[in-house]
Amino acid sequence: MTAPELREIAMKIPGVQGAHAMDKEQLIEIIKDFLEIKEEKKPKIGKEKIREIKQKIKQLKKEKEEALKNKDKRQVQILRRRINRLKKLTRKLAKAA
Repeated sequence: MTAPELREIAMKIPGVQGAHAMDKEQLIEIIKDFLEIKEEKKPKIGKEKIREIKQKIKQLKKEKEEALKNKDKRQVQILRRRINRLKKLTRKLAKAA
């Protein structure tokens, strides 16, 4: 919903003043309180998930070394991309945590 729509709803709630000056987040919070809606928080993906991914990266690096020894360029390229994607994922998870 847009902020103007939320403001209209908030103005209908008894006891709410200054709805025009409120941000969207504040309006949502007031409406949730009035309607008694509880926000369920998602479980955070913790450091355990990051550790699992890093172990997978180590395993893939070993496979990449084997592919380099066997001069399998295609497999090396595939593994390099997988490692790169997993590294990006760990950074994203660390930032979110």
